[in-house]
Parts: sequence; structure tokens; C-alpha cells
Amino acid sequence: MEIVILAVVIAVVALGAISGLVVSSRKNKRLPPAPPSSPSVTAPPAEPHVGEEAETPREEPRRTIEEVDLPGATVTAPEAQAPLVPEIEVPEPSAGRLVRLRARLSRSQNSLGQGLLTLLSREHLDEDTWEEIEDTLLTADVGVAPTQELVERLRERVKVLGTRTPDELRNLLRTELLLLIGTDSDRTVHTESGVTPAGQDKPGVVLVVGVNGTGKTTTTGKLARVLVADGKSVVLGAADTFRAAAADQLQTWGERVGARTVRGPEGGDPASVAFDAVKEGIAEGADVVLIDTAGRLHTKTGLMDELGKVKRVVEKHGVVDEVLLVLDATTGQNGLVQARVFAEVVNITGIVLTKLDGTAKGGIVVAVQRELKVPVKLVGLGEGADDLAPFEPEAFVDALIGD
Repeated sequence: MEIVILAVVIAVVALGAISGLVVSSRKNKRLPPAPPSSPSVTAPPAEPHVGEEAETPREEPRRTIEEVDLPGATVTAPEAQAPLVPEIEVPEPSAGRLVRLRARLSRSQNSLGQGLLTLLSREHLDEDTWEEIEDTLLTADVGVAPTQELVERLRERVKVLGTRTPDELRNLLRTELLLLIGTDSDRTVHTESGVTPAGQDKPGVVLVVGVNGTGKTTTTGKLARVLVADGKSVVLGAADTFRAAAADQLQTWGERVGARTVRGPEGGDPASVAFDAVKEGIAEGADVVLIDTAGRLHTKTGLMDELGKVKRVVEKHGVVDEVLLVLDATTGQNGLVQARVFAEVVNITGIVLTKLDGTAKGGIVVAVQRELKVPVKLVGLGEGADDLAPFEPEAFVDALIGD
């Protein structure tokens, strides 16, 4: 009996619990959801930080930058981009450069050629006039001995000529100036290949020397352009290890025409760099090796001795074909002092006169040739990359005296 009563009680309790759940569920369906305790504000999407990916607002898969079509442009994957290669320039042909640059060269004619023509055109050539002619030549840096020679010959020719028309005077002066400068000198920059002591083919080797400020490194770079324009392959040796950025400057010149530059550590041994440059030139089968040496102060005996060492070390590979001395044409007699000292250390074979446009005095061509007994082979007539020209006496004189 007690068992029956207990079972009935459990059944009643269970039935009440089930009924409560059903009622509660129905109430929940009828009642609206309770308002939140505080309003919910949706913040705008935050800007992505550097290195994070931005969220894509549309319901579509994100695409990589390689898959996005940009208007008017094609995007290449970074790994597919080719490395930047300097554009190789094609220099102007070296033949006839001086003629093309004649306008720049003729700027110096007022102090020499035109001055002489004006004086010689006077009706009476007395002693005062001849002294003025001498002064004009000396002011143009022709030099004392060459000036005296030229004046004596002009005196004789004018006396024989008698009457003097402008054309006759111009031809007379042209003839005498050409005689003074010389037209029979070998002005070729020799870059012929040879043979090393070991029997290997050796490129032509050119040493470029001179003091700081003459434009030596720039001249070396421009000479590389002259040689490349003539169809030769060139290796540059940056043996000026003492001047900051000299090697960088030379390398920039070389890259513009496809010439490789051999360089060493800053402050390193110049002779070692020069030796390695010729070695690389032999290995590559180059036609010419140009070596830019340090801008030695001609008053420093130790530095000049080191320049001699550079030449001796390079000659272990074979003969040095050219030693070009770069002189600033505006320095006049000081340039001649430099020339004498350099000639005592290395065997100078040719002169490069820079800054021969505008303020330069054309007579320095005569003076430096007389001083060193070697010809002027190249002249610099401006700041342009192709403003270095092989020296041509006829074109030079014609520019001085005009048409």
C-alpha cells in the first residue's frame, strides 16, 4: 500500500514539471526580446597596420596583387623583375671631334689669333707694333723662345710680302703657327696589344698621371669613351686609392660605356690595383687597360717615387704603351713646372690639355710641347662626356685665327 502511494506522488510531481516547461516555452515565444542594457555601436573597420593584411569588405575571396588588373599597367611579381642594368651609351666617333667642337675652341682666338691679325694689319709695322705682337704671344703662354722665333719669321715674311691683304696675312699667320706647333708629330694614343713575358696576349696599357684638380679621373673616363667609340674594349684601373670617391667616379664613367672597373680598398696600394687591372685585362682579352693614378702633388718626392713604383709594377706584365700627363691649360707656367717634375719620374709620351675652352690661352700647346719634347695628343674642350678630342693642329690653328 505504501509503495502504491509513493509511486502516485512521483508521477504527480513529474507531470507538474513537464507542464511548467511547456507553459514557459509558450510564454517565451509570445514575448519580444528584452532590450539591451546599453546601445550597441558598430565601429568602422580599423586601418590595417604596416605588415598586416587589409580586410576584404566584399563577400568574395581576396586576390593577390599579381591577380589584380590595374588600369593601364601590368604588375609583375617582385621575384620576376629583372635587376636594373645601366644603359650602355654609344659615344660620338673620335674622328673629327675637334672640328665639331671648333666653336668652343675659337673662344680663345681673341687673345691670340685675332689679336695677331689686328696688329699685323696695321699700315706701318714699327718697333712698338712688333713689341705688341711679342706681348700678345707671351700673354697667350706661347713661351719666350717660341715667341722670339715666331716674331723673327714674321718680320722676314712681311718684309718679303710687301703689301698685305687680310687673306694674305691670315695665310701667313696660319703657316707660321702650324710650323710652330708642328704637324709631323705622332699624336696617336698608342694602345696596340703586345705579349707578356709569359707569352700571353697583352692589352695596350695607358697610365694617366697628373696633379689633383686637372681633371685627371674625368679625363680617364672620357678617354675610355674615345677608345670605345673607336671599337675597342676597355678595362679601367682605379689606382687613385687616396682620394675619396675617385674609384666610384671612374666606375660610373666605365658603366656608361660598358667598361669594367678594377678597384681596391680605399687607401690601399695603388701599384697592386694597377697590377690587378692589367691582369684582368689579360684574362678578359681586353684591347686596352686605362689606369687612373693618384693626383700626386709634384712637390711631394715620396708620392712621386710611388708613381714610379706603379709603372715598374705594371711593367711586370709587359711594356706600358702610353703615359699621358693631364695638364690644366689655364695654369700656364705652373703647369710647365708640373710637367718637368713628372717627366723626371716617368717617361711621359703625350700631353692631355684640359679646359682649353673659353679662358684658356692657346699658346700653352706650343710651350708644353717645347718643354717636354712630346706632343699634345688630346684636348678637353668642355664639361660634356664627349668633349675630349684628339688634337689636330690644322683644326686648332683654324679655330684660333678664324675663317
